[in-house]
Amino acid sequence: MALMDFIKKQFIDVLQWTEEGDGTLAWRFPMSGMEIQNGGTLVVRESQMAIFVNEGKVADVFGPGTYKLTTQTLPVLTYLKNWDKLFESPFKSDVYFFSTRQQIDQKWGTPQPITIRDKDFGAVRLRAFGNYAFRIADPKLFHTEISGTRESYPVADLEGQLRGLVLQNISNAIAGSGLPFLDLAANQVMFADALTKELAPLFAKLGLLIENLTVQNVSLPEELQKILDQKIGMGMVGNDMAKFMQYQTAQAIPKFAENSGGGSGIAGDAMGLGAGVALGQVMAQNLQQGLQGGGTAAPAAAAVAAASGVKPEDVMATLEKLGELKAKGILTQEEFDAKKSELLKKLI
Repeated sequence: MALMDFIKKQFIDVLQWTEEGDGTLAWRFPMSGMEIQNGGTLVVRESQMAIFVNEGKVADVFGPGTYKLTTQTLPVLTYLKNWDKLFESPFKSDVYFFSTRQQIDQKWGTPQPITIRDKDFGAVRLRAFGNYAFRIADPKLFHTEISGTRESYPVADLEGQLRGLVLQNISNAIAGSGLPFLDLAANQVMFADALTKELAPLFAKLGLLIENLTVQNVSLPEELQKILDQKIGMGMVGNDMAKFMQYQTAQAIPKFAENSGGGSGIAGDAMGLGAGVALGQVMAQNLQQGLQGGGTAAPAAAAVAAASGVKPEDVMATLEKLGELKAKGILTQEEFDAKKSELLKKLI
């Protein structure tokens, strides 16, 4: 019976792997019902490596090339070698192929802002995203730590773990770079280098080599970005108070526009904006004169008091604006009349 089983046995003459599709890191050669022929051939292509696992232990690792398999070069005994055991070999060997080419365009990003210490702003929360590439550098380690005895191991099964390592080490990378946020956003290459340095030993523990990590964007949450924009704007005007008031007025205009659908509140906002601009200009002029030594606090106070009144020309200008709003249908006739009455009373 054992002799008949041997005669029917299939022998493998060539062991090779031609990758089909993308994203497979490890693949086990199908050995069910077959044995490796003594003197057979192992073909390992460029961008591949192969390992022999004999009795559960890695016996040998093969790089790219063509190898003739014999009992002298491999711990594999064929049926022909074991005739005294009724052709039943006590050795069971498996062959695993590994793709060593780069697995490119692996995405990473912060799903939520992360908090870091910053030299300029103290503690800030930032977002970042980019991509990276990696390859298998140590197939034996990757086999024992990650892929194991599975028939195949795809990149998709490893993505979550690697992305987690990237996110976990962003804070350390920023601290290691020594760059404040503003320089960090402007020098993303340096940030990427610092992050790669942090990740390299962690990837190596899995038998992997990280390559070509990129940082495509570093940004603050919207509310912090607005604060940064204001800080930048104030830095641009410096000690020029007139420019500072102009900057503040420019900041107020969008807020006024956002409230333009508020019915009768429009006229009040228009008046408030006009009075605020006039008051701001007077304050800026007098404060600047005071800083230059060309005036005293009393004239500045008098000017502010004068600005708090309503001049006839300001009232007429406001009425014209209200008339335009009524003509466009934004104000009703009743709203226009009410505001007109309020304005005329101020002239008495």
